[in-house]
Amino acid sequence: MLVLGIETSCDETGLAVYDSQAGLLANVLHSQVELHADYGGVVPELASRDHIRKIVPLTRAVLDRAGRSLADLDGVAYTAGPGLMGALLVGAGFGRSLAWTLGIPALGIHHMEAHLLAPLMDAAQPPLPFVALLVSGGHTQLVEVDGIGAYTMLGESLDDAAGEAFDKAAKMLGLGYPGGPHIARCAIDGDPARFRFPRPMTDRPGLDFSFSGLKTFTLNTVKAHEPLNDRDRADIARCFEEAVVDTLAIKCRRAIDQNGAGHLVIAGGVSANVRLRERLESKLDARVHYAEPSLCTDNGAMVAFAGCQRLLTGETEPLRIVTRARWPMTSLAPANS
Repeated sequence: MLVLGIETSCDETGLAVYDSQAGLLANVLHSQVELHADYGGVVPELASRDHIRKIVPLTRAVLDRAGRSLADLDGVAYTAGPGLMGALLVGAGFGRSLAWTLGIPALGIHHMEAHLLAPLMDAAQPPLPFVALLVSGGHTQLVEVDGIGAYTMLGESLDDAAGEAFDKAAKMLGLGYPGGPHIARCAIDGDPARFRFPRPMTDRPGLDFSFSGLKTFTLNTVKAHEPLNDRDRADIARCFEEAVVDTLAIKCRRAIDQNGAGHLVIAGGVSANVRLRERLESKLDARVHYAEPSLCTDNGAMVAFAGCQRLLTGETEPLRIVTRARWPMTSLAPANS
């Protein structure tokens, strides 16, 4: 089965072609980072307009790279939520209309399910059940995975997601957007022992997260050392990164111990953080799985793959466009139902 995947949930326009037999054939991505950089975050209206400008030429480009044509497609998968409503409607409207024109099925895909399944494109897939850490700009969640669509929420952020915390900390330090990569680069030469940042909610039982207190602690530290020099900036970035990484690792270890799982999948943009990967691999009594860095951030490949898995079971949807700004992943139906 040959599936076109479309991702337009936020500030990346991603298109990919995935073949159920040959794997990922092509993947193209247009990032809007420069478009939103001056604002320190995503401007929804600008994001939607840019998706409209890019989606058709990127579709042509990805099919050319894959050596396929529209007539070769067997299905279309597009991100239906969660995300920015205007941005979602661009991909959903285009994907649904294209599928209708070609007479092939189209499926709306859950953005976080696509992230969760991205590491499964690797040949070394974790056996079921496993625990997944979904950590991105909008979500920080620990999930027990019994199958595609069979998810049990173990814990999630009660306020800011880890990715949001990185963005806000980077802004405090005068670094760029998105914050994660800038914090990681700035932290390389930082002293992890200069400041003792809190590890939120690790001194109490449970698997939920909270990063608002860490954000406030970072702000207070910045203000106490203004004007910042390069050393201050590097040390604060390193101590902040260590605090986030430690917090995520502690909660993952609890989830593994609680569930007796031997495998952990980490997915989402923050899963590309090298220090996080190293900490999880060294501290957990479990094998850690993650996607290659280019597939950690939003992309069409993960949507195409997730859509292909569901389309192969015969899953279909009526001819309509439904997008959801908020969409609990636990409400999804199992792929084999």
